[in-house]
Amino acid sequence: MLLKTFGWSFAVTALGLVAAVFYGGWEALGIVAILCVLEISLSFDNAVVNAGILKKMSAFWQKIFLTIGVLIAVFGMRLVFPVVIVAISAKIGPIDAVDLALNDKDQYQQLVTDAHPSIAAFGGMFLLMIFLDFIFEDRDIQWLRWIERPLSKLGKVDMLSVCIALIVLLITSFTFATHAHQHGGAHVDKAQTVLISGIAGLITYMVVGGLSGYFEDKLEEEEEREHEEEEEAARTGKQRPAVVLAGQAAFFMFLYLEVLDASFSFDGVIGAFAITNDIVLMALGLGVGAMYVRSLTVYLVRQGTLDDYVYLEHGAHYAIGALAVILMVTIQYQINEVITGLVGVVLIAWSFWSSVRRNRALAAAEGKAQGSDEKTEVSSGV
Repeated sequence: MLLKTFGWSFAVTALGLVAAVFYGGWEALGIVAILCVLEISLSFDNAVVNAGILKKMSAFWQKIFLTIGVLIAVFGMRLVFPVVIVAISAKIGPIDAVDLALNDKDQYQQLVTDAHPSIAAFGGMFLLMIFLDFIFEDRDIQWLRWIERPLSKLGKVDMLSVCIALIVLLITSFTFATHAHQHGGAHVDKAQTVLISGIAGLITYMVVGGLSGYFEDKLEEEEEREHEEEEEAARTGKQRPAVVLAGQAAFFMFLYLEVLDASFSFDGVIGAFAITNDIVLMALGLGVGAMYVRSLTVYLVRQGTLDDYVYLEHGAHYAIGALAVILMVTIQYQINEVITGLVGVVLIAWSFWSSVRRNRALAAAEGKAQGSDEKTEVSSGV
């Protein structure tokens, strides 16, 4: 099971490390290994959240997520995305941007760094909306009840998460502009960029998440209707629309997963520049790490880990909220990637331990109940 799920990741790791040695020797191999660990540590919470969505999809779409989705994640976000950012920010063609990345790595790194405020604003708002919608939802199972119980009541207010996200964005852009003005006003226009990028991230979340949720609801309604009218549907041939609808639902959920992965990858791509500005090594290291995140997602789904450890999804969403705040803060201040990775790991580890304690308590309570029933049967027999 483990080899079947992680087999491709192991193979890609071997190829990536060999390619690194041929490209830049043993030093390049070390850099690729470090980048791989960085990507996994920063994106572990991504795997948990992805698993919660992927478990609703068929085996076919899970394979699509591991094949086409990996191509988008590895080549799209880790290789093409930084080049596109440079091309847009520097107002040059894609070919010139690639040439810059290969031949003038310092200038390439500077251009990507200059584009960081807009990247962080877009990704931060997208992730913040995921966290807010989760925390404001009324759930049967609550982890940190002293936080989640009152917030779930507040969540009954329409559009509350959107209002809070916009307030955070306004405060962030205003703070950025004020800070820039105090330092000569050289980057006042960046505040507008942050505002526009953040709104774009919010709109992207609402469109993609809204369509995904809409088709998921329609799919559930269709499945329920077919269950009730199964014989009639078989005679009249009304099963075909359900197949089409299922495809639409799965497609938009897949699209939502890819946008989610893109938002998670922002900090990894930016953080990688603290280790190297070589685009080839970045693509190798982050790409190998992305493969493990994908495989870990499928492993969590197939093992039913989220069902066994019910607080894991909570911990992952709290990590998402922390990452969203960190991304918004990094618009103005630099935060070490080690801190970013540790915050997510600590929250998920805490939620896992809480799940283990919960399972033990339930097992102990069930054992006591069975013991009580056995005593009752014995006394009744006597």
